[in-house]
Amino acid sequence: MATIPPGDRRRPKSMAPRPPKQGVYRAELQLEVQPQPNDTTCGPTCLHAVYRYFGDNIELQRVIDEVPPLPGGGTLAVWLAHHALHRNYDATIFTYNLQLFDPSWFENPDSLSEQLRAQVAAKNDQKLALATEPYLEFLALGGKVYLADKASSLIRRFLKKGIPILTGLSATYLYRCARELDDKYDATRGHPSGHFVVLSGYDRESRDVMVADPLHDNPFFGQQYYAVNVERLVAAILLGIVTYDANLLVLQPRGHSVRPEPSLKVR
Repeated sequence: MATIPPGDRRRPKSMAPRPPKQGVYRAELQLEVQPQPNDTTCGPTCLHAVYRYFGDNIELQRVIDEVPPLPGGGTLAVWLAHHALHRNYDATIFTYNLQLFDPSWFENPDSLSEQLRAQVAAKNDQKLALATEPYLEFLALGGKVYLADKASSLIRRFLKKGIPILTGLSATYLYRCARELDDKYDATRGHPSGHFVVLSGYDRESRDVMVADPLHDNPFFGQQYYAVNVERLVAAILLGIVTYDANLLVLQPRGHSVRPEPSLKVR
């Protein structure tokens, strides 16, 4: 994310964020996220918050040092999941990324690795190849990838069970900020920006999701903990496909594996 110029801190009244409500969330996890040290470490900082939530007291700088970065900065959710697998966690990725996964592949999920290799061989796409390699390693290590459906139900389901969700989404859409060019806002020449946050609570009545955001001075909410309507959040997650995000990452200490349920009723 770009550094926020002073003039961008003002928000239109019609889009003023609602402060988190106290005591009304049907599921509200006691999760704390540290401010990310720089513009490109949102992913490791969110991963660190999830580790700490489960009582895994690893230092933030160690997580940052151990999670592989992308050439232009930032990282991929699968690299975060890869790190968690090596720390004895179960890791499940629910994906909406059709740039990387074809929906028909999930009719036979055991063939995902084979399909990914075939796709890389058939397409001359360096970015695709860069994203494919960690997925192959992730699957080989026992990680699970599912084609996601009903994101709002998935979010409610895991939060009710006390499980935080790490998600890669479009910061440009979530914050309603200008696109970016060379880490600066540029509405004309800029490109959408991706970001990682942790989902830590849900209010069924208002349909708000509680977000723990490592970007402490983000351009719309201006704070690390805030409530956002689930429809806006889901749209931001889906639009994460532009930056090879568009996923929900669920981590649990090994032995408590997450399995997708086709129907979930939240009461």
